[in-house]
Amino acid sequence: MQQKPARVRILDAAHELMLTVGLARATTKEMARVAGCSEAALYKYFPSKEELFVHVLAERLPQLVPLLGELTVEPGRGTLEENLTRIARQAALFYEESFPIAASLYAERQLKRKLDDKLRTIGAGPHVPVEALDAYLRAEQSVGRIRPDADTSAAAALLLGACVQRVFAYDATSTGERPPVDPFAARLARTLLSGISVAEDPAHP
Repeated sequence: MQQKPARVRILDAAHELMLTVGLARATTKEMARVAGCSEAALYKYFPSKEELFVHVLAERLPQLVPLLGELTVEPGRGTLEENLTRIARQAALFYEESFPIAASLYAERQLKRKLDDKLRTIGAGPHVPVEALDAYLRAEQSVGRIRPDADTSAAAALLLGACVQRVFAYDATSTGERPPVDPFAARLARTLLSGISVAEDPAHP
């Protein structure tokens, strides 16, 4: 069987290690070993661990911001409940994978600062999905599907915050299991809509 290209193997190894030991403890030396290449070869493709993290987010994790951008350019398409359920589902899956990777950063302040600096240079960071969801909700507000007095920024923070909370809030329950993603997303969308949508969604028949 043909071996995967080196860049693909490195990203696969980085993703695996970041998920299992966290970004702070995952070293480029170990990533190279798992990928079956030298550390020098790894640096030919990715000049730093921070660069690798950015590419893992963009190429290995469920994508949330592209979905929000797609919905924002066509407000009024589909129903709000369907759209918010899609968003909540994708967000829950994204945070389920990204949170274990990034959580260890909060114990490594220097690495976190370096990563934050890198994210700023490319216009990325954990604030971006909140801003993108706010933009989508404002677009729906502009076509009359969300109440004009609704706080879209707060609504965006509530929905995405709940998706982050799902990652770690249930470990200590009697079952230790997270709520299944599909019913969780549907309930979250319905609950949020009860506070921000107009009385009747024009997209409903």
